[in-house]
Amino acid sequence: MEKVEIHRSREEAAAPASTGCACGGHDEDLPEVDVQTIPHAVRHAAIFGMLDSLRPGFGIVLSATHDPVPLLHQLAERAPSLFEVTYLAKGPERWRLRMIRLEG
Repeated sequence: MEKVEIHRSREEAAAPASTGCACGGHDEDLPEVDVQTIPHAVRHAAIFGMLDSLRPGFGIVLSATHDPVPLLHQLAERAPSLFEVTYLAKGPERWRLRMIRLEG
């Protein structure tokens, strides 16, 4: 399927393509996601949505109040070898994992 771009004006459509978005932030640091702020019923789906949106070389720091082993097993099944996962902290109050998307 061909990539479709939507522009707000003719001028924007005619302008040379930029290398970044217009949000003002450009991933200087890895964003930290406290998963306890995501409703439990949609937590894993939301995390996978974030991970799926990452370009190779980019990532997130996932922060949780427990070791997210079930999530890591699901990730290994969904996307084997697509993410590098490194524990930054291993409890007992907070687990922090750096999750970087690899080429693939």
